[in-house]
Amino acid sequence: MTREAKEAATNLIREGIDKAREKGELAHCDLPPLRLEVPSEKRHGDLATSIALQLASKVNLPPRKIAEVIVKHIKAISPQPSTISQIEVADPGFINFFLAPKALYPKLKDIEEEGANYGRSSLGKGKKVLIEFVSANPTGPLTVAHGRHAAVGDALANTLQMVGYEVYREYYYNDVGHQMDILGKSVQARYHELRGEEITFPEDGYKGTYITRIAQEIARECEDVDRGDLGFFRRFAEEKLFESIKKDLKDFAIEFDGWVKEKDLYESGQVKKTMERLKKEGHIYEKQGALWFRSSKFGDEKDRVVRRSDGQPTYLAPDIAYHQNKYERGFQYLIDILGPDHHGYVGRLKAAVEALGHEKDSLRVIILQLVSLYRGQEKLPMSTRAGEFITLRQVLDEVGRDAARFFFLMRTTNSHLNFDLNLAKSQSTENPVYYVQYAHARICSILEFAAEKGVEVKKAEAVDLSLLKEKEELETIKTLAQFPEVVESGARALEPQGLTGYLQELAGSFHNFYTKFRVIGPGDRNLGSARLVLVKAVKTTLQNGLRLLGISAPEKM
Repeated sequence: MTREAKEAATNLIREGIDKAREKGELAHCDLPPLRLEVPSEKRHGDLATSIALQLASKVNLPPRKIAEVIVKHIKAISPQPSTISQIEVADPGFINFFLAPKALYPKLKDIEEEGANYGRSSLGKGKKVLIEFVSANPTGPLTVAHGRHAAVGDALANTLQMVGYEVYREYYYNDVGHQMDILGKSVQARYHELRGEEITFPEDGYKGTYITRIAQEIARECEDVDRGDLGFFRRFAEEKLFESIKKDLKDFAIEFDGWVKEKDLYESGQVKKTMERLKKEGHIYEKQGALWFRSSKFGDEKDRVVRRSDGQPTYLAPDIAYHQNKYERGFQYLIDILGPDHHGYVGRLKAAVEALGHEKDSLRVIILQLVSLYRGQEKLPMSTRAGEFITLRQVLDEVGRDAARFFFLMRTTNSHLNFDLNLAKSQSTENPVYYVQYAHARICSILEFAAEKGVEVKKAEAVDLSLLKEKEELETIKTLAQFPEVVESGARALEPQGLTGYLQELAGSFHNFYTKFRVIGPGDRNLGSARLVLVKAVKTTLQNGLRLLGISAPEKM
């Protein structure tokens, strides 16, 4: 909703409370933060506040009585703001505001003037943020779960940039340790098998056909292979898999600013330096031949091992060093997007950040829930005993990049996501991404038709926007006005998924309007000019929202 309308309503509430206190109808107390929200149901107005419910326990009165007292004094204020047309009290004590049409028209001018910058703000004040996401180890192709991580991470980065943060996207992967040895052994075994040799496949080896394909590439590309050189098989497999990962990400329109290998942290001395610092400051101690991080001192449920008694580091040691490295590079806020199997890891990471002298809240960890694939009502198995699983590449090939990204972003991060492949590739209004993109294409057709007919598309300032009086027109403007707040809300909550719901609502408002009213045709030309300004504003806002999600805005469908 427009900032001006929010400010007017906020000032009215404060004045109403002050008057009620002067008259002795409300006891004096500390006021909670005054918030105005857009109600989920249009019949409850354009803005609403629950301040009366929050005050009830403080002033010992029923919430509805408090709301009625406040509204009584608001209505006695003269003159009333021209942006507010009606104020009402609703159970159990909400105060609802209805906006006058004249409060909405300036928004169309704002959208026209700001264009691609509509929705931009200075909330982030240029602070540097590093978002680490996907970070799949090169032991296999990207999965559907990685696809969700990629879509969420990229959309969140775009959203934070839109509100004024300086954002850096980074991919970190573990290229050392036991799992990489298992990868090498798996490929080595398949290579021997291709040469007709008897093998015993590693019990914990990677069983997918991609392992056989890598072995086949070695047979085609390499001569004089030392079949006993595990390091060769490991390096070859890692390189091929990482090439595949990068290609899938590129085709998914995901670009990273930096790539960090765990091996580099060891070779640069970052792990050793960080561990020595923690030990010097008393945060690491020795017990039963192992080194322990005193994470319980910083809120973790127990202390954690960073080096085992056999001298091998745990995953935690390089992870602590990696986060310290991020701060040393000048980033003020860190965001990690991790899978649900990392839920117990959050406490130890935050403990490490605090032990290293940083604000615990400067690290935000998003735990992203899993994805289930469906074809209509049929749930698809995500993996088999043979180690086969549905990959991101398969989903991209079947439904396309735009549909995949939109569907991955349709639920909040803490919600399990059901992805219907049939719906995602259908060309119908039941498909949410098709519905949104079709609204944009439809507007492009309107503007193209106007050009063919020689109809001038005038600037908003040259048009009488007060001619837009129909319910559908006003509802569309109200929806347009919410866009900057939706963007900021997504940035604050680190939840870009709100944009998918918003874009569906905006597309719905436009389709409802367009179904009922002509934009170009016989009738009042001045009204037609005003409606062209409206549809152009919808086009701009759809483009901006889709761009934040990394989704195209087609001109024809």
